[in-house]
Amino acid sequence: MQLGQMEYQEKNGVGFLTFPQLEQFSWLRQAFSTRKGGVSTGEFSTMNLSFGRGDSRGNVEENYRRFCTAVGFSPDSLTASAQDHHTVVRRVGKGDWGVGIWRPKDRESVDGLCTDEPGVTLVTYYADCVPLYFVDPEHRAIGLAHAGWRGTVAQMGREMLRRMEEEFGTRPCEVYAAIGPSIGPCCYEVDEPVAREFLALTHLRPENFVEEKSGGKYQLNLWECNRQVLAAAGVPESHITVGGVCTQCHQELLFSHRATAGKRGGMAAFLEIREDAR
Repeated sequence: MQLGQMEYQEKNGVGFLTFPQLEQFSWLRQAFSTRKGGVSTGEFSTMNLSFGRGDSRGNVEENYRRFCTAVGFSPDSLTASAQDHHTVVRRVGKGDWGVGIWRPKDRESVDGLCTDEPGVTLVTYYADCVPLYFVDPEHRAIGLAHAGWRGTVAQMGREMLRRMEEEFGTRPCEVYAAIGPSIGPCCYEVDEPVAREFLALTHLRPENFVEEKSGGKYQLNLWECNRQVLAAAGVPESHITVGGVCTQCHQELLFSHRATAGKRGGMAAFLEIREDAR
């Protein structure tokens, strides 16, 4: 089923979203989780992948196992971020398997992960913030980044590209990028102090992602801002996919922090270079 520019699928009762544009890379496995197919109950129902919300650890671990079985990831290969709305990007490998999921976090403030090792599954977390996927087919390197409004205004997408260039020789002109489910411009209202930070991005076109409303309120389009950041950093516009799926508009399928006043579970983005890739 098509949802925005993404494809919704179910396997073994587990629902997940993928980007059709990234399916051209047979060596890649990618997915974004939904609420469907887990064992959690109440406000966490049912596919909660966040350990920090109050759900039982046993439920969350079982949800990871079910999700991985359905989509094709090895549970052992999962390597998680430690997000705090900054722009630190960490290169990871097989030595980092299980960090943040089966093993304790070994550092704080990691909002982006990148690798060129097959069989390492990058995992980052969401419930309204923006997932950014990066694929470098020339060097077979990948990245995942979490961009809330702070990460977006700090241009997390540009920072990931800079780090991938440093680590793998990535050239932005060869990168394919995708912007995943998050709160959309239809639902994201902010106050003037936040809007001012985005209006200060004068090297971009802020008039296309900040709309002034009445009463000192503004409507903010994080998708468009991130798209412009990626394009300004050198990613061809034809290589950028905006998923166009609003978390608040699809509460039956996706967790939304704003829609539930924080009483919710968490979703995750997954990205891996397949170990059996040719």
